[in-house]
Amino acid sequence: MTNRERALAVLRYQPYDRLPLVHFGFWSGHTLQKWAAEGHLPVAEAEAWSDGNEVDAIISERLGFDLNWQSMFIASHCLHPGFESSVVDELEDGSRHILNGNGVVVVHRPEAGSIPAEIDHLLKDRSSWEQHYRHRLEWSEDRVTSAIVCRGGQTVRFDEGGLEILRTADWDTPYGLHCGSLFGQIRDILGLTGSAYLLADDEALFDEIVQVVGDICFRNIEYILQAGARFDFAHFWEDICFKNGPLTVPSVFAEKVGPQYRRITRLLSDYDIDIVSLDSDGLIDTLVPIWLENGVNTMFPIEVGTWGASIQPWRQLYGEQVRGVGGMNKNVFARDRAAVDAEIQRLRPLVDLGGFLPCPDHRIAPDGEWELVRYYCSRMREVFG
Repeated sequence: MTNRERALAVLRYQPYDRLPLVHFGFWSGHTLQKWAAEGHLPVAEAEAWSDGNEVDAIISERLGFDLNWQSMFIASHCLHPGFESSVVDELEDGSRHILNGNGVVVVHRPEAGSIPAEIDHLLKDRSSWEQHYRHRLEWSEDRVTSAIVCRGGQTVRFDEGGLEILRTADWDTPYGLHCGSLFGQIRDILGLTGSAYLLADDEALFDEIVQVVGDICFRNIEYILQAGARFDFAHFWEDICFKNGPLTVPSVFAEKVGPQYRRITRLLSDYDIDIVSLDSDGLIDTLVPIWLENGVNTMFPIEVGTWGASIQPWRQLYGEQVRGVGGMNKNVFARDRAAVDAEIQRLRPLVDLGGFLPCPDHRIAPDGEWELVRYYCSRMREVFG
């Protein structure tokens, strides 16, 4: 079997000859650069890496992984065009206030490696929506045609040979269709506080934004699939939970955003795409049933965190309709071999459930040790074949 066949067989509860080893890439700009400095890979590879490209395949093989779940075709689902980044203010400590591509003012601090704090948002009300945002969220086919297809060592635009690659669908690892973000990108634009207040202050505008964003995602997918492109799975990005639960009220999320998922997953089903994964970190338990009800059946990356996330309680509640990719605590890569062995033993009964592909529960961080990642892959092959 190919790794493509193995991964899909696992998620479809079908027989497979061995468990494919899956990862979720690396902390961009940090992890691979550290490993290059330690002599584990060339600097040129560290700088050239991106999800699903040829270098990704080389590094994956060197570590012992079979595939990166983040290998997928991504059209433009966001602001088109985005705002031009500009410096709003420079502070004495070297920090800068920067207007980013979403129209959000963020604080960039020297040497900071975490997500920058947001301090202001252009989108506040209907006036700013009409002036700054509505025209940036119109659908046009160049959202798709200018996007890059990265498969089989080729990196080409959709309209310059990429579509032909996607029509052929001749590859050995799973390749997905990114469906965009139905709420996460709205949160990115409005901010957490802004999205909460807008729902209370102007529910009609909130609904309009959700509909406009959903329309772009739907029309992108429709255009791509009608053109004859083929994919092994579909994927959403959201990141709308933290360690204590969702960044939105589940009942509101179900009412406002649920129908957008449903119409997209029905379209995917029309084209025989039956695996639909969704990326959200944090404690996602109260949103899982909403996603399942609306056709999203594969949770990713099942961030273990301090709350001990696992597919097991979801399987007990929802049966085999819920699948998973992830759930492997990447923090053990910063510890020792004993910690890696213990984590693999924890994963054994979860793999036995079926419909579950263990994968580091986020991008491998800079504190991850090259040799421990290699050891993990080696031991996984010994344990799972």
